[in-house]
Amino acid sequence: MVEVTWLLFIVASLVLIVTPGQDMILVMSRSIAQGAAAGVATAAGVSVGLVGHTVLATLGLGALLRTSEWLFLALKLVGAAYLVYLGIQLLRAQKQELAMSAVAPRPLWRLFLDGALSNISNPKIAVFYFAFLPQFVLPGAAHPTLGIFVLGLAFAALTFMVKGPVGLGAGLLSGWLRSRPRVLAWIYRTSGAVLIGLGLKLAFERRA
Repeated sequence: MVEVTWLLFIVASLVLIVTPGQDMILVMSRSIAQGAAAGVATAAGVSVGLVGHTVLATLGLGALLRTSEWLFLALKLVGAAYLVYLGIQLLRAQKQELAMSAVAPRPLWRLFLDGALSNISNPKIAVFYFAFLPQFVLPGAAHPTLGIFVLGLAFAALTFMVKGPVGLGAGLLSGWLRSRPRVLAWIYRTSGAVLIGLGLKLAFERRA
């Protein structure tokens, strides 16, 4: 039996998930560029990345990252570089062919991979998981590790339940946006700048 405080966990998780961040920006930008399926695929990738963090947290990588400065720095720089790369892609895309008829769509598996990698390469999430999840395991639980694992999977599922519909909704607007290159250019420019900014913030952020 999993001994956790489910109600408090779900409320706290939903508050964190709906807060805009790099994952939300990535899902919306992909959805606007290629339609609802692209946004949902990216959201699925983000959620799978969280499953990866669940496994790592269960194995104790969060604790290792808290004690190993070089490992934390290495993973942080990889995650930051990937966010900057995604941001530059958005900036370049909006400058090239915003008529949208000539922009080559990325395959869904690639969008799924983008979502997963942008998430799994962020060590701050691993540390967050390690600090956040145990708070909802009841004191004296017989199997606390199992509780952390189940909570991590639940957080990943809640993430998809929120960000999947966000991708779907943004995708429904993609046709309207594609007929308005100036609006689309502004969205691409803003999204790209935000992702680059988040990448730089991650790169220079001091660990807690």
